[in-house]
Amino acid sequence: MKNILIISSSLRLNSNSEALANEFARGAVDAGHNVEFVSLRGKDIRFCRGCLACQATQQCVINDDSRQIVARMHDADIIVYATPIYYYEMSGQLKTLLDRPNPLYTSDYRFRDIYVLTSAAEDEEDVPSRAVAGITGWIDCFENARLAGSVFAGGVSGPGEMTNHPAMQQAYTLGNSIK
Repeated sequence: MKNILIISSSLRLNSNSEALANEFARGAVDAGHNVEFVSLRGKDIRFCRGCLACQATQQCVINDDSRQIVARMHDADIIVYATPIYYYEMSGQLKTLLDRPNPLYTSDYRFRDIYVLTSAAEDEEDVPSRAVAGITGWIDCFENARLAGSVFAGGVSGPGEMTNHPAMQQAYTLGNSIK
């Protein structure tokens, strides 16, 4: 049994990327895993100052909601990032969060597999490539981690447009395939 942390970065209720995250979670739970879901909606996450004090203290000097999220990241076996695609890139709130786990570099973090779930109004195959590349750049900083899979839902923009989208089944299957 794995401990899976899903981080949803959409600020919109009933968002399409969050629908993918929910299906991934359903598949993972059906496969017998523990799933924790964190939404960045309503969270206070500030920009990294680049002071690197956290390298020595294992704690960020900024007292905001990212501290608790980073602690959950540390203890997760698997991390799943769900993000809408804005201007062919991940959401700004996810990028801001990804700049904050510097305390994890010098720690014995548990996560190994990272999954990426994206949605966008555009539906061309290469739409998520920059967002996935940005997250892969983050993954590359953690020598024990790897990109384990991704799902893209294109052609959706309004809340709730994911009903019957083929990416929903892909997200469920990906979550359910975790060993």
